[in-house]
Amino acid sequence: MDLNTALAPIVLFVYNRPEHTKRTLEALSNNTLAAESSLFIFCDGVAEAASDENKKNNELVKEVIASKAWCGKVEIITSPVNKGLANSVISGVSQIIKKFGKVIVLEDDLLTSTTFLEYMNTALTLYENENRVFQIAGFSYNVPSIEIDHKSFFVPLTSTWGWATWNRVWENVDFECKDYNILKLDKALAKKFNFEGSYDYRKLFIQQMEQQKVSSWGIRFYWNAFKNHGLILYPDITLVRNIGWDGSGRHQDSYEVFPLKSWDWDYKITSFPEKIEMDEYIVNETRKYIKKRTSFFTKLLARMSQYLKK
Repeated sequence: MDLNTALAPIVLFVYNRPEHTKRTLEALSNNTLAAESSLFIFCDGVAEAASDENKKNNELVKEVIASKAWCGKVEIITSPVNKGLANSVISGVSQIIKKFGKVIVLEDDLLTSTTFLEYMNTALTLYENENRVFQIAGFSYNVPSIEIDHKSFFVPLTSTWGWATWNRVWENVDFECKDYNILKLDKALAKKFNFEGSYDYRKLFIQQMEQQKVSSWGIRFYWNAFKNHGLILYPDITLVRNIGWDGSGRHQDSYEVFPLKSWDWDYKITSFPEKIEMDEYIVNETRKYIKKRTSFFTKLLARMSQYLKK
């Protein structure tokens, strides 16, 4: 396959974190296919009532994104108003994916390995016409019990930390999700939606739809994939590292849920599944790992450890 003739556009969403944005762009520019790729940067605006610090950081972000040709072609789209992350992602992805048919998506706190774009473009081409494949994930949980062998596999759980998809999927996503109430009535379905009890996605979904405590496009995208029995391709070692666990963004504390002891910037995925099906062992091990890492006691111990170090 000649990737250079079929590279997916990259979409990056930024707002008010200049240092995170700079690190994200520097890592992206070190990708092996960066020089041949097109990058669209969507910079959200600030509300009139925003703090002076927020306004200053937003201007600094604009300086960062315009300071260098981070990829082969760069286009910057700035919003005159504050849309918020969820609306920015939905509108920005919709705009680009309609034109190109596929897209790779990043946010301003994600460092990518040098092979991230290779993996994304290869997978987008391989599974373009496989209707059950909903998304390509660049992040992975790095589950200790899963054997590492430069491979990828399918999991029925979407990702928001460096991902890709096609217009065939995105154009059919119902972001209004008026049918979410079924999760209140059907306990068995709710448990399955919660990745068999590994995390309370149902609670997050209801908060999104009813209580306005969260503003997430991701939980709504997951609901659409879940209803359609969608599968998501994951690498066996993460190609994306989240650096936003410092209280600067949506993560309001410094507890890194899925920490990395070490990271190989040049790790490459060379094996892709031919069959569109889950590996039950991998899925079950992933469920157990997510449940362990997101438990109350694990979080409490991590925060106590950080407090003692300070």
